[in-house]
Amino acid sequence: MEKFGKSQPIKRVEDVRFLTGHGRYIDDVAPEGSLYGYVLRSPVAHAVLNGVDASDAADADGVHLVVTAADLDAAGITNEMEGALMPNRDGSMGVKTTRPILSTSKLRHVGEPIAMIFADTLEQARDAAELIEIEYDELPAKMDIGPGGETIHEEAPDNLALDFGVGDEAATEEAFAKAAKTVKLEVGDNRVIVNSMEPRGCVADWDGERLHFAYGGQGVWGVKEELSKALSLDAEKIHATTPDVGGGFGMKAPAYPEYMVCAHASRVLDRPVRWMSDRTEAMLSDHAGRDLVSVAEFAFDETNKITAYRVNTRSNLGAYNSNFGQAIQSFLFARVLMGTYDVQTVWMNSKAYYTNTTQVDAYRGAGRPEAIYVLERLMDRAARELGVDPLELRRRNFIKPEAFPYMSVTGENYDVGDFDKVLSRAEREADLAGFDARRAADLEQGRLRGVGICYYIESILGDPSEGAKVEFCEDGTVKIYVGTQSNGQGHETVFAQFLSDQTGIPSDRIFVIQGDSDMIAKGGGTGGSRSVTTQTNATLTTVSKMIEAFTPYLADKMGVDPADVSFDDEAFRAPGSNLTPSFLDAAEMARADGREDLLVHEGRGELPGRSYPNGAHIAEAVIDPDTGKVTIDRYMVVDDFGNLINPMLAEGQVHGGVAQGIGQAINELTAFDEDGQLLTATFMDYGMPRATDVPMIGFVPEPVPSTANIMGMKGCGEAGTVGALAAVANAVQDALWDQGVRQADMPFTPMKVWELLKDAGQRTAA
Repeated sequence: MEKFGKSQPIKRVEDVRFLTGHGRYIDDVAPEGSLYGYVLRSPVAHAVLNGVDASDAADADGVHLVVTAADLDAAGITNEMEGALMPNRDGSMGVKTTRPILSTSKLRHVGEPIAMIFADTLEQARDAAELIEIEYDELPAKMDIGPGGETIHEEAPDNLALDFGVGDEAATEEAFAKAAKTVKLEVGDNRVIVNSMEPRGCVADWDGERLHFAYGGQGVWGVKEELSKALSLDAEKIHATTPDVGGGFGMKAPAYPEYMVCAHASRVLDRPVRWMSDRTEAMLSDHAGRDLVSVAEFAFDETNKITAYRVNTRSNLGAYNSNFGQAIQSFLFARVLMGTYDVQTVWMNSKAYYTNTTQVDAYRGAGRPEAIYVLERLMDRAARELGVDPLELRRRNFIKPEAFPYMSVTGENYDVGDFDKVLSRAEREADLAGFDARRAADLEQGRLRGVGICYYIESILGDPSEGAKVEFCEDGTVKIYVGTQSNGQGHETVFAQFLSDQTGIPSDRIFVIQGDSDMIAKGGGTGGSRSVTTQTNATLTTVSKMIEAFTPYLADKMGVDPADVSFDDEAFRAPGSNLTPSFLDAAEMARADGREDLLVHEGRGELPGRSYPNGAHIAEAVIDPDTGKVTIDRYMVVDDFGNLINPMLAEGQVHGGVAQGIGQAINELTAFDEDGQLLTATFMDYGMPRATDVPMIGFVPEPVPSTANIMGMKGCGEAGTVGALAAVANAVQDALWDQGVRQADMPFTPMKVWELLKDAGQRTAA
């Protein structure tokens, strides 16, 4: 551990800035005199759009520009957003639909952007929006996840966007036919509105030669590329930056229509413009998460060994293909399809449908939480039906330590793992031995207590390559330029700490530079928990180049042969010389000698494989049967994150992920009416988790260092959410089981749980 991170729990240096109100977020960086943008959005979920008349709005007080689809066309703007396509199981590609920046001939969800107004004040822009006349013929809304209903896109008969398959369907059917026992469960995974603390926003400033575009996102290079395509503008003429970001969770990774329109408006007006979403607007226009239903089945032999696994999923894409919407509930779901279990016979069929709702895309985990949720819900159900302990059923089917490296049936090369060790540690830490006594005590008080287990594994995704640049500054500080982008994870602390560990440069002298396409030519951004593994790998490459560059220079100063010079993470040393310069000493000498070439070093590294964080979550839920209220009373996590740079920051990531998982499981109900109107469009209606909903979360690392990177690390950003959903849901189901409730799906709101108990009681009475 000493060589690759000293693992000190250093407090986050950026928190001083954030907690004292000195953070600089997107709404803080707009130039003086920026015009305000406001978006006119569709008031209906589905309609033929016959016309948009913005002439009165254009003449309104304070208005400088109104942009409609016709204006984009006239300006030569490509009125289309990007969306990745996935293959169908027959080899064809999923349906390609045109998602316009601004609506053209049809409206497909409430909140779809129709026009954007730019005025001196936000109030003037809002007032002008009311003067825009839109003519439309409303159509029935398609709201269910399945075939049929009003056609949303002519290219997608029956509204089917994708029919994805992975595995061996025939072999799986054969295994089920021969099985000693089969277990089947339908599992719903509710839609989540992301609700980052800071909503989306952007600032565009055209200076006559170049566009400066600032936005709150997860990497500047993707949005720069999208702007270049849409505006037919050379990429070198775009300077993309990101200030502090108040949460992203995958939702802020892609480009959005408002960004393109703001960039166009700034170029037309030759002045800066700004746009900031309000909360209801965000709920109507941000990409949502999850929203799928799966039927999952196990086949078992006589020894309770799983012989086959089959999953049929129906997922909601929303109105259009979003950035990675087609990929998430198909390809990304399949990455961890079989989890930590040694099964090679599987079949997954994922059908994705268009509906008249907001697009669905990445949300903390992006496909992997959905896959683990289904798998681990089924595992608990199987334990019940087989009459075996849920821990022992998992142990019976775990991939054994001696089987690594292990190639999963969906192509994941798991490098290492000791799942039984991690689960056993969690069993002890959670005091499962004392659960029966806790349950009995609650029952005496009229409460229902249940315990839920989830064993998860993550596949760390995203670009495996990354770059890092280190610059020695004249004032004795050091800058490290990184290609990832913090959304609140603590990158300024962890990347400075890691560079300090490798070079001996005091961490308080190191400053992390991120989110600037001029300063950092290329980067992969943040997503898929890639940041720590890719960025530290790139940093190691750069440090190696620094040592290589300084060695001959210092050998001359030390009067020794370069081959005799070594660096020991703190200083350069050589036998026969009493000079032991640190990197800062060496940089100061180089500057004095005019060796500018030694003051900046840059390197890129590419990971040979992905890492696979895994762990056990054990939750205990307590239900008040009189009200249906669910309280998560105890929560323990034991994670294998490999080697850790800063355990405190890793624990913070777990806490945040678990809180989001608990939120989805017990609070977050996204509701539409039959006409596609969002009924939960404010925090008065949408249940965000509060502090009282989240217990003290125990966290214990149980590392099995990865062999897929030299640091032995495994990403940790999404793991908390991946494990939390099934742990909480299994605990609630366990609490309800003895009351006769056999099917319980998230979110476990008081009303839903109360009705489940009431209905079960009526069935028992009958």
